[in-house]
Amino acid sequence: MPTAPAPPCAMQNTITTHAKPQVWHACVVLAVIACMSLLGFVQHSPPYVEIPGLTVRLSAYVTVIAIEWLLVVFIWHAQRQQGETVAALVGGHWPNWRAGLKDFGLAIGFLLVGVPVTSAMAMLTPTSPGMLRAIPGTPAEAAIYVLLSCTAGYCEELIFRGFLMQRFWRWTGSKTLAVGFQGLAFGLAHGYQEWRMAVIVLYGCMFGVFALWRKSLRPGMLAHSIQDAIGGLLAFLLMRA
Repeated sequence: MPTAPAPPCAMQNTITTHAKPQVWHACVVLAVIACMSLLGFVQHSPPYVEIPGLTVRLSAYVTVIAIEWLLVVFIWHAQRQQGETVAALVGGHWPNWRAGLKDFGLAIGFLLVGVPVTSAMAMLTPTSPGMLRAIPGTPAEAAIYVLLSCTAGYCEELIFRGFLMQRFWRWTGSKTLAVGFQGLAFGLAHGYQEWRMAVIVLYGCMFGVFALWRKSLRPGMLAHSIQDAIGGLLAFLLMRA
C-alpha cells in the first residue's frame, strides 16, 4: 500500500507514524453520530435523553454536550493508540495574541462568505420542527445554549474536520474525497433538521476546505461557535420581541 499522506490539519511535522489507523475507532464515532441523528429525527428535536427536573430543550442541550465531549475523549484515546495527539489534529498555535486575533479575523471572514451562501440555499428547503425546538425559550436556556454552541464549535470541528477527515484522507489518499465524506457525515449527523441536512453537507465541506487551507481547526472552531451562538441568541430575542 502507498505511504499514508500527512494529516490534513497538522501544521508541524509532529506525526511521524504512518501506521494505518484502526478502522473500528472511526466506526464507533460514526455509529454514535448515526444513532444520535436518528434519535433527533424521530424526536423532531435535537437528540435528547429526558433528564428529571429539566425541560426537553435543556435535556437536549445537556445530552448533546455530554455526547460530544465523550466522543472527544474517545478520539483522544484513539489518537494516543496511534502514537498521535489531539493537538496535532487541531493544528496551528497561538504564540501571542496577534495569532489568535488573526484566526478570529479569518473566522469572521469565513462567516461573511459562508452564511449568505448557506442561508440562500436554506430558503429553498422547509423549516423543520426540530430547528424551531432547538432555539432557546428562556434566559436560562439561552445561557446553556451558548455553552452548547462553544461545545459544538470545538467538538464538532475536532470530530469531523479533524478526526474523520484525517481518517478519510489516509484511507482514500484523496483530500477531495476526505472533505466530501466528512461533509456528508456532518450533514447526516443533523437528522433533526430533516431536508436542511443537504445545506449542512455543503457547509461541512466549506469548513473542511477552510481547515485544509489554514492547516488548522482553530479559525473553524471560532467560526462554528460564533455562528451557532449568535444565530440561536438572535432567534431567541426575535421570538421574545
